[in-house]
Amino acid sequence: MEVLNKRWEMVYRWLLSYIDKNKFSGNHKLPSENALCRDLKVSRDTVRLALEQLEREGLIYRVRGSGTFFDRETALSRELYTGTTKVKIGMILQGQDGDAESQLIKGVRSVLTEEQMDLRIFLTDNKFSNERRCLQTVVHQHFQGFIIDGVKASMASPNLDCYKAIQRKGIPMIFFNNYYQNLHCPKAGVDNAASAECLIDLLLKAGHRHIAGIFLYDNHQSIEKFQGLFATLQKHGIEFQDDYIKWCISNEAHDDHFAGAVWKFLKSVPRCTAVVCCNYRVYRLVRQVLADKNKRVPEDYSLVCFDYSGENLEAEDVTCSVYQGYKITRQVTKHLIKMIHQGKGNNQDYSLVIPPEIHIGSSIRVL
Repeated sequence: MEVLNKRWEMVYRWLLSYIDKNKFSGNHKLPSENALCRDLKVSRDTVRLALEQLEREGLIYRVRGSGTFFDRETALSRELYTGTTKVKIGMILQGQDGDAESQLIKGVRSVLTEEQMDLRIFLTDNKFSNERRCLQTVVHQHFQGFIIDGVKASMASPNLDCYKAIQRKGIPMIFFNNYYQNLHCPKAGVDNAASAECLIDLLLKAGHRHIAGIFLYDNHQSIEKFQGLFATLQKHGIEFQDDYIKWCISNEAHDDHFAGAVWKFLKSVPRCTAVVCCNYRVYRLVRQVLADKNKRVPEDYSLVCFDYSGENLEAEDVTCSVYQGYKITRQVTKHLIKMIHQGKGNNQDYSLVIPPEIHIGSSIRVL
């Protein structure tokens, strides 16, 4: 019975953490009982004990035929999963790439374990409204620091007032990947211009001149990658062609219905021999579109990808820059800890840029 108690308490704590992470996102549904049993390696009785406790606390409710959901207002009105650790840090993520998110969290926790700090994770779904509600809530919850991936960061954010309120409280913030240019905060990420130069150079050396690209216009990283592509073509004296670039917003790139627009774009540039994908999600979408149309990589289209975050790189063997989320957030966390301990606030000296890691695969055909 003691073992059972420990197991249901473990499931209970896991679910509290899941609710805490998702209470600012659009996802209010808990994983199914079968998924919890499989992923947490516990029995159905153990899962049900944890769910019954959450239901008694008013945190969850069940909808016959649909599943179990958590009550957002209840979750927002209480402190969840309060620990006894010394320092409380918030991590605000877009939450649209599970593989990348996992790397980021592992990087932070690899440092936080040693420092005995409490990490709270919040997902925004890359929506301004979710980000605002998150910021308005957490600013009053005694956080000592924040690690943030900005929402639609290349656009004028309506939430800068919330960030400035955090700054006025003297709470340090570090942005990684996507940052707001109007905020004077440290930022960290990969050198996207260098990544672009490496990948485009490989295509040019293989003889490709008609290179298409798919980029996100609301993502700061994607803008930097596009600028790197443009600069590399210019350096080699190759004329840039606007028609060879497909611009989209982040939410489109995470929607399988966008596949039709991708294929329409590729058909509109019939001389295209190579496609540059601005992130892993876009790459997966393009790869699926080509497979559905019986097009082969690299025989019909060569592909390169920025920030490959999947777990099967060796098997897929695409030429890409490798996502370095673990490495980045590990360094970011160390910097944030220094800022907290030294009372530095938001000091630009804590920014960092790391060089790209390039994997040369078999996805480029030599013309």
